[in-house]
Amino acid sequence: MPNPRLAARYAKSLLDLSVEQNSLEAVYNDMLLLQSLIKGNSDFASLLRSPVIAADKKDKILAAITEGRVTPLTAAFNKLLVAKGRESSLPEIAVAFISQYKQLKNIHTVKLTTAAPVSDVVKSAIVDRIKATTDMQLIELETVVDDRLIGGFTLQVGDKLVDASIATDLKSIARQFENNDFLYKLQ
Repeated sequence: MPNPRLAARYAKSLLDLSVEQNSLEAVYNDMLLLQSLIKGNSDFASLLRSPVIAADKKDKILAAITEGRVTPLTAAFNKLLVAKGRESSLPEIAVAFISQYKQLKNIHTVKLTTAAPVSDVVKSAIVDRIKATTDMQLIELETVVDDRLIGGFTLQVGDKLVDASIATDLKSIARQFENNDFLYKLQ
């Protein structure tokens, strides 16, 4: 069962230790690797969560998968998680670590959703516009294509959403017709 508080505590501990040992960037890359391994292989994620598989086997499998690909600090951290029985929280810990890293480095994730793929020129123009109009200078642009928008785009920055999609405009027009806004103005 996901436990965000536990994941945040473990991630914070790893973040602090990696800063102390001057290996923050390397550990961040390790967490990105672990996150991609977990997302890319559902069997690996199931292995981490399985109560049936013994801890020593999980430790050996995790070590074999990450051997030579992660720093000694991350390998020791993984070993600690298995020893404490917290290996099932590794996916959440990786997400929490990446989030805390971005917060520490003041990197803002911006999600751009469009109806069709956009060019790199458009992406860079959007990033430049955000930099010019806000105090955000380090921006990580995440793009998603969703044909349900019909046209236009949505831009999400933290808890703020700019919705300039055709689908939203059409829904707004439909609500106006349902409310008979046009009839009241004629009378």
